[in-house]
Amino acid sequence: MNDPFFHPAPVPLTLAEIGVIAGAPQREGTAGESTVRIGGVASLEEAGPTDLTFMEGARHVAALRETRAGACLISERFAQHVPSGTVAIRVAKPHATFVAVARQLYASSLSPASMFGQAGVASGAMVHPLARLEADVTVDPGAVIGPGAEIGGGTVIAAGAVIGPGVRIGRNCSIGAGATLQHTLAGDRVIVHPGARIGQDGFGYVGGAKGHAKVPQIARVILQDDVEIGAATAIDRGGLRDTVIGEGTKIDNLVQIAHNVVIGRHCIIVSQTGIAGSATLGDFVMLGGQVGVIGHVRIGDGARIAATSNVKDDVPPGAEWGGSPAKPMRDWFREVMAIQRLGRGDIAGRRGEQQGQ
Repeated sequence: MNDPFFHPAPVPLTLAEIGVIAGAPQREGTAGESTVRIGGVASLEEAGPTDLTFMEGARHVAALRETRAGACLISERFAQHVPSGTVAIRVAKPHATFVAVARQLYASSLSPASMFGQAGVASGAMVHPLARLEADVTVDPGAVIGPGAEIGGGTVIAAGAVIGPGVRIGRNCSIGAGATLQHTLAGDRVIVHPGARIGQDGFGYVGGAKGHAKVPQIARVILQDDVEIGAATAIDRGGLRDTVIGEGTKIDNLVQIAHNVVIGRHCIIVSQTGIAGSATLGDFVMLGGQVGVIGHVRIGDGARIAATSNVKDDVPPGAEWGGSPAKPMRDWFREVMAIQRLGRGDIAGRRGEQQGQ
């Protein structure tokens, strides 16, 4: 069995072309440098003569000195450690620049592609006669597109995906294998990774002596332009108001977003986070992994919540909170240190008692 690489081989870049992307035009190099072509990206340890790598942080100096990369994006501070066989490309932000180059080399990796590898509507797809597809839409075998659905040009609907009746999907979107969208309006360049569930019932019941009566969920999910939804993430449609994911927001795998939640623009939500109904997040909010947000809470613009925190109170704009229940970061650290001191004192006390016996 051979060892496949799952992305198309990129068109190699010259050091001059990389310098333009980096915003750091290269000086006139040696004859050897002028022949260098970069056809891939790799870590310091694994990079070879045709690869680009990067380095940030003093702990990686040893690996930098041993790298065999053709070129390395490096800050001025560490440039002296680049070995002689590697071209140093000096930039202010090596990692960010590395990502910019990698995006150009491997543009096709940025969103889910057709699983069938064939453009157009495959013969095994099921597209309702009342659905409307613009030109250049790709629909894989096994995908289902319901009546009244509208899909914009350049969009890919991968194998096994289900697009419900009346759903609107904009242009140049990617809907991953096995994803389902219902009661959803999606803008342009939206990415939905495999297995995501969008637009199903919100979890709402009214309790009574005879059991739990289901509350009708009659609103929608709105995914604005450039939103990305991770694999196996679930976003429930609204009960009375739409569930909204703002422009440019990126949501990781295995996230639960309940009904009526409104998330602002360019937020980052990391995996295993749960956001309860009717919570509101402002723009540029960041939630670490396994954060819990209770219903109706408001988190202000630019706020950041540490991983595993539980948010039960409104968070001011720009604040950094952590802990359970979440509180300002300084208060949380003081609380943790106080508990540590109590623990050390308790251990010391027990040792004293044992010695006295």
